[in-house]
Amino acid sequence: MKHVLRPLPLALSLLVAACATAPVPTTPPPRVEAPQAQVPDVAATPGAAQAPVTTTNVWERLRGSFAMTDCAADPAIDTWARRYTRSPKRFEAQMQRILPRLVYVEQSAMRHGVPGEFALLPWVESHFNPVAPQKNRAAGMWQIMPGTARHMGLSVERGYDARLDLTESTDKVMALLSHYHDYFQDWRLADYAYNAGRYGIDRLVNREGAPAAEPAVPTLPVRASTRAHLVKLMAIACVVQEPERFHVTLPTLDTDQQLVAVEVNRRLSLKTVARQAGLPLEALAIINAGYRNGVIDTRHGGRVLLPRRQANQLRATLLAQAVGDPSERVASVSAKPALPDLGDDDTPATGKAEHIPGAPAADAVDRPTVHVVHRGDTLFDLAHRYHVQVAQLKRWNHLRGNAIRIGQKLKVSAPD
Repeated sequence: MKHVLRPLPLALSLLVAACATAPVPTTPPPRVEAPQAQVPDVAATPGAAQAPVTTTNVWERLRGSFAMTDCAADPAIDTWARRYTRSPKRFEAQMQRILPRLVYVEQSAMRHGVPGEFALLPWVESHFNPVAPQKNRAAGMWQIMPGTARHMGLSVERGYDARLDLTESTDKVMALLSHYHDYFQDWRLADYAYNAGRYGIDRLVNREGAPAAEPAVPTLPVRASTRAHLVKLMAIACVVQEPERFHVTLPTLDTDQQLVAVEVNRRLSLKTVARQAGLPLEALAIINAGYRNGVIDTRHGGRVLLPRRQANQLRATLLAQAVGDPSERVASVSAKPALPDLGDDDTPATGKAEHIPGAPAADAVDRPTVHVVHRGDTLFDLAHRYHVQVAQLKRWNHLRGNAIRIGQKLKVSAPD
């Protein structure tokens, strides 16, 4: 995204924390790809006993949720797909390294009703590399500019940068893409807006008219880099759609490698977490890159992402430390899977909190049903705040457009 949009004891809870079709000019100028992320294998825990595990195949779910895959839409799509896979073994190794994060992103896409192609968007932006921030430059695997981050409600500070926080940035990006689709009613334009900015694409559509369903890559006169952005997204989706065509085998992910988030209520260093969870610090830092100073700060969610196996180990360690001091309340251990239940006995299929005696039930906090509009509120912000869709807010409140006024009372949950 290159444009400007606008000793413990420790209370914890475990939670488990994703374009439409399009063709492009046959010769979109190649963009220099971001350097490959050198991500350690987070599953490698020397000396650990290898218990039987089950695997999940995220690729079938992605294919089932694609909205615009058309591998024959334009020769440039095939060109980029073959460029990505010109070294099949290297491509497969890259996919194996990024797969835990890709699965995590895919689940966020599913929650927001965003097509599976967009779970592959970080591949186009950065190859899932949490690019370090530089002054006035895009950062994180989503390549978000500082001004865009402010517009999206992502904190950018010296010790913490939410653009590099996998959980925060992914949720905000998926909400943004959903908002773009609500506005344009076209996933191709949602991708264009992500790359070039909503207002510029809006002006273009107002001048040129909404693109027809065919050709798959709209003929709107956008910049070559914006058109190429969509082509590349469709290209990597085509590899997922037809891997055998490109002579690659897509990897699967053991369920105990799926990323979950452990929430803590005190400052805690990543070094301490890595030691207690049995995970190399470098691997932990890659998937928790938002903590620029290596400290989990409760001001910014107080969560740390870990593969499920190491998350369970960390949870057991922290709970064992808490047992000796009854004056410390042990919070509920949330088991919200990043994936649908796959038969893992540790995770309730309902995704509801696993309650520990002495902790408040997860259902104890009532969700608000009405919001009074304050200065600066937008439907997009409210939809993200209350975990609903903009279209739902419009339907519940009989709104035809996006305008809301100060003092207006809006229903923000489904009417009884």
